[in-house]
Amino acid sequence: MRDTLLFRTHQLCLPILFFYLFLFASAAQAQLVAPERTYVSEFQYRGPCEVAVSNDGEFVYFVEQDANAVSLLCTVDNKVKSTIGMPATPTGICISPDGSKLYITCAAPEGVVCVVESASGEITSTIPVGHSARRPCIHPNGETLYVCNRFDNDISVVDLKAGKEVRRVPAAREPFDSAITPDGKTLFVSNHLPKDSSDSYDVAAIVSCIDTMTFDTTEVRMLNGVTDLAGICISGDGKFVYTVSLLARYQMPTTQLERGWMNTNALSILNANTKEFVNTVLLDDIDLGAANATDVISSSDGTQIYVSHSGTHEISVIDAGGMMEKILSLPPDQDALQASGTNHDINTSYSSSTGEEVPNDLAFLVGLRQRVKLEGNGPRGLAVFEDLLYVAEYFTDTIACIDLGDIPRPRVEQIPIGPTPQLTIERQGEIYFHDAGLCFQHWQSCASCHPDARVDALNWDLMNDGMGNPKNVKSMLLALHTPPAMISGIRADGETAVRAGIRHIQFAVRPEEDSQAIDAYIYALEPVSSPCLIDGRLSEAAERGRLLFENDDIGCSRCHPAPLYTDMEMHDVSSRGQYDRRDTFDTPTLVEVWRTYPYLHDGRYVTMEELLGEGNHGNAAAKLNEEGLADLTEYVLSL
Repeated sequence: MRDTLLFRTHQLCLPILFFYLFLFASAAQAQLVAPERTYVSEFQYRGPCEVAVSNDGEFVYFVEQDANAVSLLCTVDNKVKSTIGMPATPTGICISPDGSKLYITCAAPEGVVCVVESASGEITSTIPVGHSARRPCIHPNGETLYVCNRFDNDISVVDLKAGKEVRRVPAAREPFDSAITPDGKTLFVSNHLPKDSSDSYDVAAIVSCIDTMTFDTTEVRMLNGVTDLAGICISGDGKFVYTVSLLARYQMPTTQLERGWMNTNALSILNANTKEFVNTVLLDDIDLGAANATDVISSSDGTQIYVSHSGTHEISVIDAGGMMEKILSLPPDQDALQASGTNHDINTSYSSSTGEEVPNDLAFLVGLRQRVKLEGNGPRGLAVFEDLLYVAEYFTDTIACIDLGDIPRPRVEQIPIGPTPQLTIERQGEIYFHDAGLCFQHWQSCASCHPDARVDALNWDLMNDGMGNPKNVKSMLLALHTPPAMISGIRADGETAVRAGIRHIQFAVRPEEDSQAIDAYIYALEPVSSPCLIDGRLSEAAERGRLLFENDDIGCSRCHPAPLYTDMEMHDVSSRGQYDRRDTFDTPTLVEVWRTYPYLHDGRYVTMEELLGEGNHGNAAAKLNEEGLADLTEYVLSL
């Protein structure tokens, strides 16, 4: 019922494609240096993205993604005391229960956990885990570490005494963050993107609930339209799970932005004991979006929730008790409301009369949430100690320290962790790509529909080729190298599409220099190595698949020639759907295609196996036996 009424405030429900042209950037590389020595990067950006506070509150550790380092800030004078170089891009940090060790994930095709002695800053060991490891979470007993292997779609279980991975637990799609209950019995994992065919009615990301004893997994589906699922945490009292995301109104025509018509930004709640969905509340105001909710944490006593908004450069401080009391007091739906005989007065009580109305209620948190503006740009990771909230501000190379004891007028101190960054045009474009301040009423940034400059796994109905013909979001990788742009080829090139996106999706008028900077950022994007590769090379099956791909009788390489793996032409591949007005569609690049499912212009096939087999794309199924299809699939997914 909650799915049926999710968009009840909107009267028009047409399926759609939000073809948004923008994205998230690649981190710079740096040299590994000896521990305990101040680290000086040859690159100008630090890129703080995650933060953790020592058990006594004396030190703040922050992960510097662009500098390949983790630094130590003394809270007495707010000065950086030391920096440790990391062997690859660091993506997360957690502290052992006794405070003696730091566990730092480093993202690479062969990801690792660096074990660091907190007293000396020495890396004592590294533990191999999975592809693009991130957001480590430690069991309360201090003996087991859990790591999200984003592109392996699983969780590493690490025995810290043995110093090795002992198990992999499957997740849904792109496990992004995790949190464990205080009793250590359940690990909750936020999966970044939906794994559905995007031409279906209900498309939503999933929270995986893993029993830490049996490793049995329960999947809790979020509301229809939830994507970009990011940070997740357990409430201070252990009763609830909070996770933040985008709540996309992807079944609406993209004709306006007012009142969250296209995108809203949300906090979803689960019952930690029953592992059941409770509700989703909106973090926006009626006429002002709070774009790109990125991280969420709870105060130790559970009375407050803190959310970072990387698109609007602010923090939400939410009265957790008041919010949950309000949610739990509502009957679940209209039938329950009528059965209760309650005379709900919207003027004297709540704006929502039932629980199913809450996800559409932009006024639900009025009086329960305060928006705290930050001086820095791109807030991401959060950590709290008593009344102090620390925020990693990615683009300004700063850490914000917010004194929560001064609510409703919190004092915000901005702490520089390096010299003021001098922006290249590519970096400025990356900032614009992630900045909802460029958008009318700040509802969304380019990264809303193109997280990491890739896909949100949804179909959107853009107005550039008529109404009522939804299409799947495309990755921005190589988008400016492979004209024409848009799946229908309606834009001559990617540069034209960037400017059209600012006008017709952001509903804004911006200087030409902004578009040129975004162009530079998109041009600079680099592919991530496929998880199907073995030590960076094709597997034996993929090598056999390569020969099939290049075989003239099979014909794959005619439309997808190397090195871009597209001929940049329009082709009829018999994919016209019931809403389409054309037979031909732009040939997409196959570079990084392993990451950008579902497939075809309307996202009807979730896997490459389905596309080549059931879909007989390129007549592959008619020409190859089962083994040949498997080999061809392995090769394509290795590109």
